[in-house]
Amino acid sequence: MYNRQIILALGLVWWLLPPAAPAQGLAPLLRGVEQRYNRAKTLELTFEQRQLAQGRRIVERGRLVLRKPGRMRWTYTQPEGKLFVSDGSFVYFYSPLSGTAEKARLKETDDFRAPLAFLLGRLDFQRDFGRFEWNANDRPPLIRAFPKSDKAPYTRVEFSVSAEFAIERLVVTGVDGSVTEFRFTNERVNGPVNEAEFRFEAPPGVAVMEVEQ
Repeated sequence: MYNRQIILALGLVWWLLPPAAPAQGLAPLLRGVEQRYNRAKTLELTFEQRQLAQGRRIVERGRLVLRKPGRMRWTYTQPEGKLFVSDGSFVYFYSPLSGTAEKARLKETDDFRAPLAFLLGRLDFQRDFGRFEWNANDRPPLIRAFPKSDKAPYTRVEFSVSAEFAIERLVVTGVDGSVTEFRFTNERVNGPVNEAEFRFEAPPGVAVMEVEQ
């Protein structure tokens, strides 16, 4: 159904690092990120997604809108017409290249876009990662996070944070060696968002197929 190469567990990192000087600076940084997104009701931004898998590089762009709880809309301008929508219970995916639309339960989907909804009020750094690396001299700050279990679908997550605690860049390395990078710009927190953004309407003549993950 979807690109299954990674699950973006955007719980990221908390402070499981052994006590050391860098950790003293990292904990407030992560706390700022957590507070920024956990307090948000809505979020709107533009994204650029770059993926390297099996020797192929794919670049996609578009607009992302999120609203508590669990609602989001990925509207792609490159490739034009591609769409991913969550209404909080189900996710819908439409690709103009295949001419098909699919539907799955949000809790069951393994699509890599779904966990980004957790930016809105579900960040839990301690829950999702076992250790991380950080250089206090990096500007902007760059954090490398590693999963607690070797059963995770990724081996490393890197993210860069702005002075306002916004996540500007996210890179996920999958267990299969694939690398997916997101760059987020023009972020707007708690702006007005129309509820119609999260209703999926298939193009004329396109049937919606229910799938199980």
